[in-house]
Amino acid sequence: MEKQNLDWGSLGFGYIKTDKRYVSNFKDGAWDNGTLTDDNTVAISECAGVLQYAQTCFEGLKAYTTKQGKIVTFRPDLNAERMATTCERLEMPVFPKERFIDAVKQVVSANASWVPPYGSGATLYLRPYMFGSSSVIGVKPAEEYQFRLFGTPVGPYFKGGAHPITVRISDLDRAAPHGTGDIKAGLNYAMSLHNIVDAHKNGFDENMYLDPQTHTYIEETGGANILFVTKDNKLVTPKSNSILPSITRRSLVDVAKKYLGIEVEERKIHKDELPDFVECGLCGTAAVISPIGKIVDHGKEICLPSGMNDFGPVLKKVYETLTGIQMGLIEAPEGWIYEIC
Repeated sequence: MEKQNLDWGSLGFGYIKTDKRYVSNFKDGAWDNGTLTDDNTVAISECAGVLQYAQTCFEGLKAYTTKQGKIVTFRPDLNAERMATTCERLEMPVFPKERFIDAVKQVVSANASWVPPYGSGATLYLRPYMFGSSSVIGVKPAEEYQFRLFGTPVGPYFKGGAHPITVRISDLDRAAPHGTGDIKAGLNYAMSLHNIVDAHKNGFDENMYLDPQTHTYIEETGGANILFVTKDNKLVTPKSNSILPSITRRSLVDVAKKYLGIEVEERKIHKDELPDFVECGLCGTAAVISPIGKIVDHGKEICLPSGMNDFGPVLKKVYETLTGIQMGLIEAPEGWIYEIC
C-alpha cells in the first residue's frame, strides 16, 4: 500500500488526523457492534459523566513496520487486560478483550497508509480510551459509555539520539495511599500536570515521585515506570501497590532475564539508595527507555556514572533488544507480536 506523503523523519509526538477510528457505545447494559468512522469529533451532553466526575480511562500502544515489511503491533492483549482492570475500579463496563484486539486490528488496517515505513524511526501511536457519556448530576457512575480508538503517526521520541534527562524528587504525590495509582485513569494524569509544568519552569525534565505514605521510597514519574542498574549490573525496579503496571517495563524485565541473562529485582527502593546506582531510566510506550543522567533531591545533585551523553551500557543493551524484537530484527517470544497486514 502506498504511504501518505509525509516527512516521516521530522514528525513530532503529536496528533495528526488519520482516515478511520473505531467507536462502540454501551447502552442498556450492552455494547453495540462498533464501527469505523471518518468523524474524529465527539458529541456528548454538557452533563456527561466524564465532564462532571472524570470517569475516563485510556491506553497507549503502537503499530510498527518491521524490517520484513509487515505491519505489526506489540502485546495489545496486555493493554486490553489493563484497561479491563481500570474499568472495574472506576465502575465502568469492561470492553471485551477480543473486541479490543479486533478494534486495534481494524484501526491499523484502515490506516495502513499512515503507518510509517521501517527505518524512519516513526510509528503509528494507538490511543484506546473510554468515558462516561450519559448525563450524571449526582455523584455516581454514568449509565452509558463510549469506547473509541484512533491512531496518529508520531516521530521518534528521541530526535538525534537519546539524551539523558534531569529529574527532581517531588514533594507532591501522584497517587493517594490505596488510591488509583495502579490503574490508568485520566484523573491520575490530571493530578500530575501542575507538577510537570512547575518542573519544566525550574529546569527539570520530570518529577520522580516517592511513596505517598512515607515519602521515602521511589515510585515512578508522572507517566513512566523507573528502572535502576546496580554496580554489579543487576536491574532493579520499584515495587509498590500505587505504581501503574507498565507493559513496557514488564517486557523489558522479561527481555533482561530471558534474552540477556541479567538478574532482576522488583523491590522497595529507599531514596537513600539513589547514589548507589550506576544507571537509571524511565520506561514507557513512547520512548521505551529514557535515560536519566541526574537526579536532584532538594538541591542535592545525584549524578549517575552513566553520564549525560548517552545510555548506560546495561539499559542500552536492554533497550536495543526490545526494540529489535518490535521491529522484527530479533525473534519475539510467542504471543508478543500481532501481525496485522
